[in-house]
Amino acid sequence: MKKDIHPQYREVVFQDTSSDFKFITRSTMTSNETVTMEDGKTYPVIKVEVSSASHPFYTGKNVFIDTAGRVEKFRNRYQKK
Repeated sequence: MKKDIHPQYREVVFQDTSSDFKFITRSTMTSNETVTMEDGKTYPVIKVEVSSASHPFYTGKNVFIDTAGRVEKFRNRYQKK
């Protein structure tokens, strides 16, 4: 591989903002925010709106998540006149 053309592949924490669930995985994503996990290490944190801890398919709950008002915008645009 050529040097200095590939992004850094490192351990990061993904945090679900709706359920405060956190998990460590490897990624090339970057962040200025950091978090210290139970193992005592500090990792960059990437915030996501939906993960397996909050998605209705995995939880079995029918939770409606609309963080940006997308449904109302869709209804206003396509409602029957």
